[in-house]
Amino acid sequence: MGDEPTTKKKGLTGFLIYAIFAAVLGMLQFGYNTGVINAPQAVIEDFIKDAYLSRYGVKIADGWEKIIFSIAVSIFAIGGMIGGVGGGFVANRFGRKRGLLLNNATGVLGAILMGFSKAAQSYEMLIIGRLIIGFNCGLNTSLVPMYISEIAPLNLRGGLGTVNQLGVTVGILFSQILGIQEILGTESGWPLLLGLAICPAILQLVLFSFCPESPRYLLITANREEDARIAMKRLRASSQIEEDMEEMRVEAQQSEAHMGMLELLKSRALLMPLGIGIVMQLSQQLSGINAVLYYSTELFIGAGLASESAKYATIGVGAIMVGMTLVSIPLMDRAGRRTLHLWGLGGMFIFSIFITISLLVMELIEWVRYVAVVATLTFVLFFAVGPGSIPWMITAELFSQGPRPAAMSIAVLVNWLANFLVGLFFLPLKGALHNYIFLPFSVLLAFFWVFTYKIVPETKNKTFDEISALFRRNDRVHPKVGYAPAATSEDKHQSSL
Repeated sequence: MGDEPTTKKKGLTGFLIYAIFAAVLGMLQFGYNTGVINAPQAVIEDFIKDAYLSRYGVKIADGWEKIIFSIAVSIFAIGGMIGGVGGGFVANRFGRKRGLLLNNATGVLGAILMGFSKAAQSYEMLIIGRLIIGFNCGLNTSLVPMYISEIAPLNLRGGLGTVNQLGVTVGILFSQILGIQEILGTESGWPLLLGLAICPAILQLVLFSFCPESPRYLLITANREEDARIAMKRLRASSQIEEDMEEMRVEAQQSEAHMGMLELLKSRALLMPLGIGIVMQLSQQLSGINAVLYYSTELFIGAGLASESAKYATIGVGAIMVGMTLVSIPLMDRAGRRTLHLWGLGGMFIFSIFITISLLVMELIEWVRYVAVVATLTFVLFFAVGPGSIPWMITAELFSQGPRPAAMSIAVLVNWLANFLVGLFFLPLKGALHNYIFLPFSVLLAFFWVFTYKIVPETKNKTFDEISALFRRNDRVHPKVGYAPAATSEDKHQSSL
């Protein structure tokens, strides 16, 4: 008869669900503000023309309203980069909980500036509001995945980590639905559409106030064991928490000291997990998904759909992302992060080729237009399976408590920078490549698939200390990381049976 497993399966508790819901409102904020600006582009450009005329008494030069609008769109990502860089400092200085609560002040301020920009006849208020809400979202994308990964039970960490992306996709879908012309995508409705960003901020400020600080932060970073014990009891709804406490103590003993971003970049021992975290973030942003999200309506019109049909096909993109993210939640702790990421990247690669072929031949064969639409929607489906959610969680998993905030800052900075560059260069690239626009993404997807297959380890059912030990061992003997997983408590139990 084999030994009893040392790791007892833990389930969801009502309070854990509440804490995760309250935290993930920050990711919903990110998703909402990513998608909200696209639908009302024409009416916002009209507002810019009118504001300029009323202020200066002359019409704005042709094309300048589009330049000002593009600044309002892209400055969101610049704010996100600034917020992402500050995430590590905020997480260590204020803690995960207080950092998120304080961050909601920037969410409220950004929403107010955007919402009242038309009444004030000031497109500068719109631009500054987008910068501030971008900062808010950048900080959220650093702090929320960190908090969720630290409070989740080991056996549920993957599924609960997927909730980060669920929040993003729900936010995008809300913005797409509310942004249609029949609801708020109108001349009078767009200020309210942008100003609604105040809702997730206020809601999180209220709900998250009743949540505990991360027990890992309290024990390992702040050295407040009794507070960590109280927080863990609330989250687990049980006084039987010694296993969790012992796991955190082990991590505290093995964990590297707190380090900043520059120290992390200089650390040879952490170079491999940092490189993996960065490439995983790039695999999300340079996969071509942002091209689909930013310009989906234009893509569908180009594929031959009427503008009305294209608008609803774009909402279909958002709905598919939400649906498939929900499907991937139970799969994350069964199939594993690495496996799902490979499936997602592989599917996206195949259907990016289908999209290119469809765009090339649809002028010759009319029904191929619909193949282009189906291929685009399937491309989004595979994104939701893996690349949508896994990069957010795996960076937090690859590092112990000391370097984790700095690692999240660097990963989030890379994510936002790649987001910004895709938004900046996609249209010029599309003008140069025309129907071959998805081929560069196909090449990148192939590279990311090979990298994941060869280098990325499976983190399913491993404690943070076991994952860190994997890289410590690989730093000494240099085997192929992807094929040298550290044995988990569950693996050891199965091998003894």
